[in-house]
Amino acid sequence: YYRRRNTPFTSHLYVFLTSVFCSFFALELVKAGLALALFGGSQKYADDKNRIPIRGDPHILVVGDPGLGKSQMLQAACNVAPRGVYVCGNTTTTSGLTVTLSKDSSSGDFALEAGALVLGDQGICGIDEFDKMGNQHQALLEAMEQQSISLAKAGVVCSLPARTSIIAAANPVGGHYNKAKTVSENLKMGSALLSRFDLVFILLDTPNEHHDHLLSEHVIAIRAGKQRTISSATVARMNSQDSNTSVLEVVSEKPLSERLKVVPGETIDPIPHQLLRKYIGYARQYVYPRLSTEAARVLQDFYLELRKQSQRLNSSPITTRQLESLIRLTEARARLELREEATKEDAEDIVEIMKYSMLGTYSDEFGNLDFERSQHGSGMSNRSTAKRFISALNNVAERTYNNIFQFHQLRQIAKELNIQVADFENFIGSLNDQGYLLKKGPKVYQLQTM
Repeated sequence: YYRRRNTPFTSHLYVFLTSVFCSFFALELVKAGLALALFGGSQKYADDKNRIPIRGDPHILVVGDPGLGKSQMLQAACNVAPRGVYVCGNTTTTSGLTVTLSKDSSSGDFALEAGALVLGDQGICGIDEFDKMGNQHQALLEAMEQQSISLAKAGVVCSLPARTSIIAAANPVGGHYNKAKTVSENLKMGSALLSRFDLVFILLDTPNEHHDHLLSEHVIAIRAGKQRTISSATVARMNSQDSNTSVLEVVSEKPLSERLKVVPGETIDPIPHQLLRKYIGYARQYVYPRLSTEAARVLQDFYLELRKQSQRLNSSPITTRQLESLIRLTEARARLELREEATKEDAEDIVEIMKYSMLGTYSDEFGNLDFERSQHGSGMSNRSTAKRFISALNNVAERTYNNIFQFHQLRQIAKELNIQVADFENFIGSLNDQGYLLKKGPKVYQLQTM
């Protein structure tokens, strides 16, 4: 194909991004993350293939304001995948995601009906409106980490494979992303589920005159059916810290976002989706990359630097899950190039994508980095206040031998501690989402951390 088109076979990632997401404007690193999810890393086993496998498929979450094209990016990724399943969260049930046990009326036998995650085995499962799934989130915990779905109903006990990469899109509660809150508080979602995502991208609809001008030209050109000439722009992230610069804020010499940016006026010749599907299927079937020594050193240095910074700031948001995510994505970057060994350059690209993702989740409303917000937004924006409040509730519960509190009692305890928050009901709701409190009824909460 490349010989016929007289195109240099150099940067596959660039070609894939322009072919799959050619109608989307900017957001280069978000497109790169979705492209890596299409390929995935290598599945490994601890000793032999009879042992529990180590997950190789990355999971991506895109959170942001409405109208930024999140659903279209998910559909584009699912359409080009050799096996892609697209579902919408507000019309999906737990059994529709996992597996259903049905009984035949004529014979009386039980039969298993596969859900979206089982149908997407060794492929992609796109879940749109991820925030509107209600209680279905608990069904994803096992499938996202163990990559299997276990069932025990009506005497049928079995385990079905669900080796799929989940790419999800979610809108924040209230319609607009609030930077003063974490991802968990914006989505009303627990930390157990959010920590399973390798990359969390936050898209904000901020007015920018130059960016808006280029975006309007791009949309008008596509709607008019003109020749695809994409002029791209990347909004620079402004950092307000002058000293004690974090490793996340260090800019590389050749940023990946600049290398993936389409030159204004450049004519795009996208690869047909049929050929892309064959390419991705071939890579997933026959290419199993391993980390080189240089790539492993780059990932280890980045991980250790993050651990050092988190310890300095009296918090521990960085775990081995982040290191495994770096390894998975680096292997996917090498697989995209059909290489059996991941190089140092692959690792540096993944470190840059991870920095972009973590900057969005750690930054507060003023643009400063706050490591106490915890990775993937699973922490609380007012963590110190929450710790003091929960500690006081523990003392009251131990003294009275009662861990059930009415809402007015919680408000009275907060008043005695001189805890001042903008919205106390929202503060209690955050504690409920994080698992510190369990809502037992109207205005009744049970303390979970005695």
